[in-house]
Amino acid sequence: MADLAVYYEHPQWFEPLFAVLSRRGLDWIPIRIQDHTFDLAEVRPPAPVILNRLAMSSFLRQAEHALFYTQAVLGHWESLGARVINGAGVLAYDANKARQLSLFRQAGLDIPDTRVAHRREDIPRLAAEVGYPVLIKANIGGSGAGIVRYDAAAELAAAVADALTPVGVDNVALVQAYVPPADERVFRCEVLEGRLLYAIALGGAGATFDLCPADVCMAEKPTITVEAYEPPPAIIAAVERVSALARLDVGGVEYLVDAAGRARFYDLNALSNFVARPLDVLGYDPHEALVDFLERQIAAQRRLAA
Repeated sequence: MADLAVYYEHPQWFEPLFAVLSRRGLDWIPIRIQDHTFDLAEVRPPAPVILNRLAMSSFLRQAEHALFYTQAVLGHWESLGARVINGAGVLAYDANKARQLSLFRQAGLDIPDTRVAHRREDIPRLAAEVGYPVLIKANIGGSGAGIVRYDAAAELAAAVADALTPVGVDNVALVQAYVPPADERVFRCEVLEGRLLYAIALGGAGATFDLCPADVCMAEKPTITVEAYEPPPAIIAAVERVSALARLDVGGVEYLVDAAGRARFYDLNALSNFVARPLDVLGYDPHEALVDFLERQIAAQRRLAA
């Protein structure tokens, strides 16, 4: 049995991670989600440590996506004693924007004014409550998928009548007040093992809702700028508090600052690809820190098995 299994879907996003794992000499195997099945009679997981790299946007790339399948398989592996990085409990937040926003509120943080619906017919009423412009968001989404801005009630009413508003794969929609980010910048704080690893500011946020900062993503968004950023201490404390509540092993927390200077948190992302050109942007490669963490988890599992 290998020491580590990487459970992944996107064919290119994880090449930098795979390169570091191989260069560092870890005994690891890839598990490609699209090809995977499992037997409930199994008595051993594929590895004592499993890194979950499922993307919420996976439903965009395959009709038979594995979001709900993954909840089952991660829970099964955990029941067999595997240490799953970003396991089933974390996935329950990652695959549910409404739960993320509730978590931010639980942590005492501000969010954009938001309502949640499971019927299209309720959306216009809820939009009137939060005001225009309004964002209609699919509850499960990634890379900006399933987000549409409506500037007027008539525009939204027409979309509802034609069944064009996003609802997503679970038929749950968020009706959220559009909050313009100050200076068209949003901030992504990457967390590893409960602590802030780094933060970046993404400029040009008004041009797209797809703000994935990885190499493959950025090639498609030349208008988005990325720079290293040092969040205020209160933001760092807030990000780490939310991460602890979600039991997030590695991932990102995103927020914007509104015109009044108030931080509004809007996304928790357990996949959250590391930034493109990390040596240029950060001065180091965060994959090295991730692999250090994985090595510690492998050592801990060995001690448990001894």
